[in-house]
Amino acid sequence: MSDYNREQSEAIATVEHHLKTQSPSELARLKTRIKTYLRFRKEIDQFSQHHFSQICTRKCYQDDYSACCNREGITTFFADIVINVMMSSDDEIKRLLRVVSIPNHGLKCVYLRKMGCLWRIKPIVCEMFLCEHARNSVFDNEPNARKQWKRLRRREKRYTWPNRPVLFDDLEAYFIRAGYSSNLMYFHNSPGLLRVKSLAMKEENTVP
Repeated sequence: MSDYNREQSEAIATVEHHLKTQSPSELARLKTRIKTYLRFRKEIDQFSQHHFSQICTRKCYQDDYSACCNREGITTFFADIVINVMMSSDDEIKRLLRVVSIPNHGLKCVYLRKMGCLWRIKPIVCEMFLCEHARNSVFDNEPNARKQWKRLRRREKRYTWPNRPVLFDDLEAYFIRAGYSSNLMYFHNSPGLLRVKSLAMKEENTVP
């Protein structure tokens, strides 16, 4: 098993195990916590389906044009895994664990199969990725779509950019308090993201 697959497998199993030990009321509280994020993800999905589904299917999945979904190339945050496990069935989680237990000798992401991505709620990095060809093909002809996409990118930061309390940071902290750790906890391990949080704290403390 590659390091990538091992980290994925450990994180999925950790989240699944912890959530199964929680009370129904605690699980309901967690699902309430991610409700606005899920609405945001639904809007992105509708936008992508409307503007990009045909071109992305043709160029990425059929012609291998883009680096999108390439082998061991996607970044998954720990919070991505938490949200996906919460929203997935037991069979869907077992399927993910099964595919990451198998060496990936192909050119594509281990989670990408003939029926598409095996994640119910894809990693945010994947959801927000548009290659240059796709962007130019759509946005050059639809300026309103470009404006809508920029608004969606700004909204993404409300969940993933830790210059203020954000969902992805909070979900990592929740599991850290429960005694877990993972290399995928970038909001508590990444020098770049830690710097963002540190600068935001300094700015907050210097406000008169």
